[in-house]
Amino acid sequence: MPSEFALIRRHFTRPARHTDLAVGDDAALIRPAAGMQLAISTDMLVAGTHFFADTDPADLGWKTLAVNVSDLAAMGAAPRWVVLAASLPAADENWIAAFASGFFACSEAFGIDVIGGDTTRGPLNLCPTIFGEVPVGQAITRAGARPGDDLWVSGSPGRAALGLAHLRGEVRLAPADRDDCLAALHRPQPRVELGLALRGLASAMLDVSDGLLGDLDHILEQSGVGAQIEEATLPLDPLIAACGDSARAFRACTAGGDDYELLFTTPLEHRAEIGALAARLALPLHRIGAITGPEHGLQLHERDGRLRLLSASGYDHFGSRP
Repeated sequence: MPSEFALIRRHFTRPARHTDLAVGDDAALIRPAAGMQLAISTDMLVAGTHFFADTDPADLGWKTLAVNVSDLAAMGAAPRWVVLAASLPAADENWIAAFASGFFACSEAFGIDVIGGDTTRGPLNLCPTIFGEVPVGQAITRAGARPGDDLWVSGSPGRAALGLAHLRGEVRLAPADRDDCLAALHRPQPRVELGLALRGLASAMLDVSDGLLGDLDHILEQSGVGAQIEEATLPLDPLIAACGDSARAFRACTAGGDDYELLFTTPLEHRAEIGALAARLALPLHRIGAITGPEHGLQLHERDGRLRLLSASGYDHFGSRP
């Protein structure tokens, strides 16, 4: 059985592009470019909580890094470096090789140097810490939304939730829809290019990891505002077509989580620029509502014209999924 250090040398040591000293010493050495701040995030994935234990290891490798890349995209930061701490039940070299192939596929796709980490024996637990760069003063936080701002979401939130429901036997998806939804679940695509392009345009932003409404509530809380969601402009139709259930489609879109799309606000004067950006990136950007005063809370403007107060329920690791 290979040693811990042999496994690291064989599977997790690759040439670095923008790192002074990478894997092999007691610490890595990095230098942010002049005029840049470091953006740092960590997002842990635990077997049985975030993924099934029998998930394909290459898919898991991709997702382990991708969900962390998404956190930097949500700040308008460019990902640069990552360290990985991993607890593994056994030194299964075939599993580790497949996991590393997915992890490094993601690092190559987004230009990230893997610069260190740690391994130990224990329950399957994967914890990257990612570092990125953003020009000083240009990071997009959750605290900048103002009444009157447009509210946008990228892509098609809810596909990952339908993929999970399919795996659990709760819905039966046609092959094309199944493959699309499972790809969204297992191989999420961080919206780095969008996040970078929204510097100077977005007033607040985060990524949708725990459900659109639950994550939106973080913006509302940090910005001290309310919001009105327009049911008619939520991207529900593809979800309804996939699962044949409008109520499930609404729940998947608004509370499903695991989407890693960007939810952001922009002042009205940028509306045309956001439309042009969607065309340039070939990425749907849906204007799903507007920011209101805090006294309004979170409301849904239903298709029939009624207003309904919503509960901002998302995934809670110490509660339950809605």
